[in-house]
Amino acid sequence: MNPTRNDLPESTRAKVAALLNDRLADLLDLHSQVKQAHWNIKGPSFIALHELFDEIAGSLAEHADTTAERAVQLGATARGTVRLAAAASSLPEYPQAATNQGAHLTALADRLAAVGRSAQAAIETAAKLGDTDTADLFTAVSRSLDKHLWFVESHLQG
Repeated sequence: MNPTRNDLPESTRAKVAALLNDRLADLLDLHSQVKQAHWNIKGPSFIALHELFDEIAGSLAEHADTTAERAVQLGATARGTVRLAAAASSLPEYPQAATNQGAHLTALADRLAAVGRSAQAAIETAAKLGDTDTADLFTAVSRSLDKHLWFVESHLQG
């Protein structure tokens, strides 16, 4: 841990920073998977989904940035390279065989839900560790993921 005047105990900062880096890996991996769908979507709703996926990717990039910056604020190093994120991500690989809209939507809904569950757990962990700022950060991430999941699932239900 790097020196900081942040008043959280160093042991707490180290635990929260590890949590932040774990979730950062998932956010970066999810971002790349959403872009994979964005680039490869085909079908009658192409433009709507192409634009939706780009909007989701932009939101994920913002959340990844905020998550990485919080880890550094606590005195840690953000572990956000593509290789580090891929190695640490809890997500399965994106299905390269996905070609139709249903396959892309299902894959993204599954992954948005998984990262949403991880964000919910991170809220609880950060709160138990006494870091309300990080709990708040993950609340914003969770709320955003829920909204994106709703948009994606709406296409599956139609």
